[in-house]
Amino acid sequence: MSQTATPRADAARNALVDAALIHAGFDGWTAATLARAGADAGLSAGEVELYCPGGVLDLIETWFARCDDAAAAAIAADPAGKVRARVTNGVMARLDAMAGHEDAARRARARLLLPDGLDRGARLVWATADMIWRALGDPSTDGNFYSKRAILSGVYASTLAVWLDEDDPAKPRTRAFLDRRIANVMEFEKVKAGWRKAQAGFPDLFALAGRARYGARSRP
Repeated sequence: MSQTATPRADAARNALVDAALIHAGFDGWTAATLARAGADAGLSAGEVELYCPGGVLDLIETWFARCDDAAAAAIAADPAGKVRARVTNGVMARLDAMAGHEDAARRARARLLLPDGLDRGARLVWATADMIWRALGDPSTDGNFYSKRAILSGVYASTLAVWLDEDDPAKPRTRAFLDRRIANVMEFEKVKAGWRKAQAGFPDLFALAGRARYGARSRP
């Protein structure tokens, strides 16, 4: 069952998120937390079930989508700079959107690693990577569309783990780790581009193999 998409439903889910964030850092993202958030937000049990038919996982998704929106706005507000720096800043902007709620984010990550949350967790990471590239104005529509998002999903997920483990609000260790990951990705892309360029000058090995087996066609 999908979430109801109306202004009233969105407002109710946002109210639930605000209430749940107070408790989730201590109690985790559980059914009890969702029920308590509903009571704090002044919603009946029926309304909570209506607006979050997927239970607490719907609530996590709502929070993460809200963080994605905040990060997208931050990325759009700073359009200057090279792609590498903007991607780095985009990842940091997404992490900063959860600043002050590290415990709740840590518990959300743990909840999404449970069997019933794995698929949704993967989709949410992909959605974040997609948001960053779209906010950067990425024009790709071919295989690069998917490879860029797959690579950035891995970068974001690994950087999130460091971010959650760092107590310093300035997150210097997280930034250094992210810089190294982005540098590795850029180096890989350079190597890949060089290989493609080199391949352009290679003979058609399949055609040569065919000629070796069947002989060159005689010209008319």
